[in-house]
Amino acid sequence: MKTSIDEIVETINAPDLVQKGDAGTLLAIKKYPKTPVSEKKYLVVIYKEVDPSDGFVLTAYYANRLRKRMIIWEKN
Repeated sequence: MKTSIDEIVETINAPDLVQKGDAGTLLAIKKYPKTPVSEKKYLVVIYKEVDPSDGFVLTAYYANRLRKRMIIWEKN
């Protein structure tokens, strides 16, 4: 994921979807047509907000499909 720092920041700033995670976390999700792993994958960034203007990333990973979770926000 070291080579994907720009994509991680972009996913947090402009996600396609935000889902509710476990233990107060949020999942910022964005679909990318090409990734270091393969074609057409979702980048899932799990983060926690301390307040509306501050937070931290716990982890990030690429996925073929998404888990069914509560959707908090979705891009139109």
